[in-house]
Amino acid sequence: MTSKGVMGRIMMVDLTDRTITFEKISPRVYESFLSGMGLAAHVLYHRIPAGADPMGPDNILGFVSGLLTGTGSLFTGRWMITGLSPLTGGWGEANCGGSFSPAIKRCGVDGIFFKGISTDPVYLHVDDHGAELRPAEGIWGRDAVASEEMLQERYPNARVACIGQSGENRSLISGVSTDKGRMAARSGLGAVMGVKNLKALVLSGKKRIPVHNRVEMKEISAICNKWIQFQPPFVPGWLTAPIGALMRILPFTATQDGLLYKIMLRKWGTVSMNQTSVEMGDSPIKNWLGSSRDWGFFKSLSSNPDAITKHETEKFHCYSCPLGCGGICNKAGRFPETHKPEYETVLSLGGFVMNKDVDGIFYLNELLNRAGMDTISAGHVVAFAMECWEKGIIKPGDTSGQTLEWGDPKAVEFLIEKMITREGIGDILADGVKAAAERLGDEAKEIALHCGGQEPAMHDSRNDPGFALHYSVDPAPGRHTNGAGLYYEMYQLWKKVKGVPNPGLATWKSSKYKKNKEHARVGKANSEFLNVMNGAGACLFGGFMGAERIRIFDWLNAATGWQYTPEEYMEKGTNIQILKQAFNVKHGIAPKTNRAPDRLVGSPPQTEGANKGRTVDVETMMKDYWELFGWDRETGIPPQETVNRVASIA
Repeated sequence: MTSKGVMGRIMMVDLTDRTITFEKISPRVYESFLSGMGLAAHVLYHRIPAGADPMGPDNILGFVSGLLTGTGSLFTGRWMITGLSPLTGGWGEANCGGSFSPAIKRCGVDGIFFKGISTDPVYLHVDDHGAELRPAEGIWGRDAVASEEMLQERYPNARVACIGQSGENRSLISGVSTDKGRMAARSGLGAVMGVKNLKALVLSGKKRIPVHNRVEMKEISAICNKWIQFQPPFVPGWLTAPIGALMRILPFTATQDGLLYKIMLRKWGTVSMNQTSVEMGDSPIKNWLGSSRDWGFFKSLSSNPDAITKHETEKFHCYSCPLGCGGICNKAGRFPETHKPEYETVLSLGGFVMNKDVDGIFYLNELLNRAGMDTISAGHVVAFAMECWEKGIIKPGDTSGQTLEWGDPKAVEFLIEKMITREGIGDILADGVKAAAERLGDEAKEIALHCGGQEPAMHDSRNDPGFALHYSVDPAPGRHTNGAGLYYEMYQLWKKVKGVPNPGLATWKSSKYKKNKEHARVGKANSEFLNVMNGAGACLFGGFMGAERIRIFDWLNAATGWQYTPEEYMEKGTNIQILKQAFNVKHGIAPKTNRAPDRLVGSPPQTEGANKGRTVDVETMMKDYWELFGWDRETGIPPQETVNRVASIA
């Protein structure tokens, strides 16, 4: 009997022989791994052979929706792309919102998987009459926005996910675009689409998504929505810097309630944290070398969230989201409009490279979205190149005479344009800092900051050691969405899940940097819960509202008819983490090699700024985390009997 909430099958597309098949998935798989990321982990662990080349025909690229997508729940419109990452050589995943997730399920499947390589560029079209690979002639070579517009003109009301020039050029920091600029950006999976000659997915299905108890789903959503609509007046943008400064000065941190962040998200979106994060030490500056003392961010217009949102012409809501943290802006340089730059983009193209040109950030945001290139990785590459220039590793002859001085907007634009087209120095840089450093030599390797090959995000692990842990231990390393101490506080899992830590009302800052196995307990719970969220297709920002307000566990039971406890759902999160970790081991990744580099963890510590004197003992945190999962404390490798138990579920 098929579980409710899911479609009960997947689509397998062989690009080499142009065949499309459908496979049923057993209810036991859904009950053990949910759908979404968990379903993908189950499929890819078994089907990608050890030793497979991420850019070869044996790699399988999966597009998956979530179990709760389309069931009437809120914040559950996320879709995920998964595969063997060409950037890290291990588990690859990227997460995206917009309107594409329900389109997958309305085609009658929970996931669409691609293997092989097409001889010519193609796209997949699916509607209620069937699925077909069609020539991408006339679309290949166009940017992601133009490609989506062309395909939607051809197939009105279709939802499209596609790559731009960056993916076509097989840049290893390429992602996949939908809704004209929402990006599944991380892990380099856009390059896998490029090498497979797969330009796009065009989905036009209209199938109904089954739900066990629609009345209960509606009732739970109505209660949650009351919290979303609570929106009292809040401070103007210029006050966010003093708030961050106060948080920096205080010797303790109050346990954060995500309701406050929700208020900020609804007013400004993620750029609400621009000034606050720099002042409190959350935002890395100048390739992780600097601090707010170098940046002068308090006086910089590009930091003030009001300076960003004043150009917003309309709110952008992802599917099933009543919050609307996104936005469409009329300021995009040579383009008519752009999606509002996110915090990660503003910081990676701003403070991280010492650039204060807000106009340029708007333009580069749209340029990178259209090319389908990850803004986090792109900013890291620019900062890496500027430090290489400063140290004489990159010379004027390498850049056609263009100088690469910190903070020069022309230098930032020059590098990004060259990376997108893979011309000149851009060809060296387009595959991320690890690959670039290998080409530039040993001195460059010392300043190429990455976790297992992936550039970390714009959240400083010296400020929140939870970022250091999750940058290092997650099978897809370097990603800020994996977990942090702050995230755990906002999830408020202790109000729903028995046995997880309760941080109390406040914590002394100094305690965050001491050896304490509570850090591992928090990290384990973060990983388990995020896997549940990704199995459900839920948004991280919804999770920040708190487990009592955004009732993921209750929605899952109402959608499926299951009667699992929150603790049992966390165990399913463990199952998913085991499979992803085992996936990496299968593909030759030693988990400890993903450790965050010394500069990220304060070794040596900074001598000024918000994170002055701080060092994170990330190695002990990693060992404690692995031990708590029951894996080898020194290597992070799960016991084979544990892997066999989970992998044998079918």
